[in-house]
Amino acid sequence: MSAEWDDARRAFDDAAQWFVETAAQVGSRWERPGLGEWDVRALVGHTSRSLLTVEAYLGRPAGTVEVGSAVEYYRVTSALAAGAAVAERGREAGAALGADPAAAVAGIAARVLALVGSTDGTELLTTIAGGMRLADYLPTRTFELAVHTADLATALGRPLDVPATAATASLRLVTDLAVAGGRAGPLLLAATGRPTSDFSVL
Repeated sequence: MSAEWDDARRAFDDAAQWFVETAAQVGSRWERPGLGEWDVRALVGHTSRSLLTVEAYLGRPAGTVEVGSAVEYYRVTSALAAGAAVAERGREAGAALGADPAAAVAGIAARVLALVGSTDGTELLTTIAGGMRLADYLPTRTFELAVHTADLATALGRPLDVPATAATASLRLVTDLAVAGGRAGPLLLAATGRPTSDFSVL
């Protein structure tokens, strides 16, 4: 196992554990506003898909690499991410968590982390964007877990204690996305407190 893959897997693991811990803090607040049109349950459901897609995609091996990096994955899927279907899938995923969503999230995380722990990153999987190596796809899931767990923590009034490993991996991807998309300047301004208008690297 390469040190780079070991770091990526640890960042994913830590992001997933933070998600599990934060979901456990929801209590009875599942219908509280979460993010945009989502309530907390739908936000947690959407975030759980960052784990479930790893499991599902590994079950659909790819024959070739069609998407060679996490940055390219976001470039390919940017239009899909803005669709109404994403919001509906979040609601459906939230409903699928059942009567005890926090326990369901913990179970999903335990299962998926064990699965990822048995891989070496070279596995080819079929994603919504096309064939990818697991080592290129996993950082996108760490990023989604980190960002949406931060959304959940904000909705619950919890500290934004992003694990250092997940934060490092996610911010590296943010930087790569900004540079690839010609948005390095606005990112530098936003990161240093300058006023921006609806800035995003996505």
